[in-house]
Amino acid sequence: MNIYYIMSTNTSDNKRKVTTRRLIEMKQRGEKISMLTAYDYSSAKIIDAAGIDCILVGDSASNVMAGNTTTLPITLDQMIYHAKSVMKGVDRALVVVDLPFGSYQGNSKEALASAIRIMKESHAEAVKIEGGSEIRESVERIISAGIPVMGHLGLTPQSINKFGTYAVRAREEAEALKLMADAKLLEELGCFAMVIEKVPAELAARVAREVSIPVIGIGAGGGVDGQVLVMHDMLGINQGFSPRFLRRYADVASIMTDAVGNYIQDVKSGDFPNESESY
Repeated sequence: MNIYYIMSTNTSDNKRKVTTRRLIEMKQRGEKISMLTAYDYSSAKIIDAAGIDCILVGDSASNVMAGNTTTLPITLDQMIYHAKSVMKGVDRALVVVDLPFGSYQGNSKEALASAIRIMKESHAEAVKIEGGSEIRESVERIISAGIPVMGHLGLTPQSINKFGTYAVRAREEAEALKLMADAKLLEELGCFAMVIEKVPAELAARVAREVSIPVIGIGAGGGVDGQVLVMHDMLGINQGFSPRFLRRYADVASIMTDAVGNYIQDVKSGDFPNESESY
């Protein structure tokens, strides 16, 4: 009888809406957090129904949806469009939206205005912002308005022109110490979670141990509290990107190519539509 009660509770918990508080509870009980990107209604609906914990409407839409080589060109209006589309397909997952390049750096009032627009116009539940001490005022101002903030440290793609490379960050002691200090600062400021991208696994695991908020890794090893991948990468839709940390769970590009090829052949031959497919 007790066993049945526990199983019923877990099943109910899995269907319950994911919130910022629930992510912290997951860390506290050692449950890993699953996170994927989405940019449209249809894909968001599928991955939400599959049970994903957190959906990131990432500025990676600039790459995989718009074909840009970096995340820098995407605008706030475009991010809001993608976020609105995703929100219509989600029932359970927590939806976090990237603040795009130029919408928060150097001006905390503009940062707050950008975050408010995302929350009001898309109905999303949190924003993500790249950087540490450099953006302290922006983080403080956004959180003071009651908007949940997820941090992002390590390789921060919006700063790619400063880095000049997508290589692993924080290998040197000075940068590792700064990353650790920035992680503790983000926690102190009130961030509910943070992403750490492309840093040594040992460093990322140490950050996860030393802060009380969830640390979600991408290219940061398995010692963190959860993982995030770009949906187009892990499904094999985007085949031109193959970093060491990426595990492909499908080859959707090949499936689509075959399907389209079969469709073309059936149209050309007159096989489609047949009698049963006509009125």
